[in-house]
Amino acid sequence: MRELATEFEAERGRLLAVAHRMLGSRSEAEDAVQETWLRYAGALADPAARAEIRDLSAWLTTTCARICLDVLRSARVRREAYPGQWLPEPVVSPLGGRSPADGYAPDPAERAVRTDQVGTALLVVLERLAPEQRVALVLHDVFALPFARVAGVLGTTEAAARQLASRARRAVTSPDVPRHTADPAEQRRVLKAFVAATESGELDELLQVLAPDVVFVGDSGGHFPAARWPVLGADSVARLTLGLFGRTGRYVGRVLARPVLVDGILGLQLETTHSDGRPIRLVTAFAVDQGRITAIYNQLNPEKLTDLPPLDADDDGWPPRW
Repeated sequence: MRELATEFEAERGRLLAVAHRMLGSRSEAEDAVQETWLRYAGALADPAARAEIRDLSAWLTTTCARICLDVLRSARVRREAYPGQWLPEPVVSPLGGRSPADGYAPDPAERAVRTDQVGTALLVVLERLAPEQRVALVLHDVFALPFARVAGVLGTTEAAARQLASRARRAVTSPDVPRHTADPAEQRRVLKAFVAATESGELDELLQVLAPDVVFVGDSGGHFPAARWPVLGADSVARLTLGLFGRTGRYVGRVLARPVLVDGILGLQLETTHSDGRPIRLVTAFAVDQGRITAIYNQLNPEKLTDLPPLDADDDGWPPRW
């Protein structure tokens, strides 16, 4: 059993990355990986059965993917009853330069999730896909599994797996999907301009930072007031933003904020207080294209932010320090 555990731990980070991209939930991804371990230990405790598996990595990936497929099928029903808008649990990590002692340093499994810029925008658009489409796209386009193996996961033909991935690809690149093409330097420049414009309270200044078709999505899980539908268009999003964080906004003078990476892309972690006295923790993610923000994703559901480290009032005031 010790040998099995060692072999599995060597694959855990990659399996977590696969599951996270499929499910959009860190907690659900961890559960899927744990279930993969249980199936692995149960099936391979027999040395004879273990010897029959030529490619352990492929076996574990296939098993984990099938578990994720089952979760996705059931999650669709749960999310139809979700109060308000739904956003994935953010994977938050520090900007470069923070020391491991600050509590942010990820373990090896978390590093696997953060190896590339996934972006909240991509995770949100993946929710549009049927479970089979999402699995096909993630396994083939992200993790480069051949379609023959993808077909085995889905229980279909190789041609059908190709078709599922093709349809998924068209969906995630459709014109109505918020665009994110900015490199880290452009992300930093645009977000600094966004914060400065928000702090100024000037509507026209903020409009210069927002794309005309920008979208604002907020997920409170029913714990705090939030729009039940996305807010669309630069003018509406700018007024909403100033209403929250502008000079006369709801949270002015009572905000802590820190730039962080959210699903691999520059964003903000914030803490403030609701009008009824309850503390609010937020993680705000952005999509940026051609020098403007195309989407703002505001996660304030406390059930999805349980692992955030606290902010320090001495170091993390508003506006955030870059």
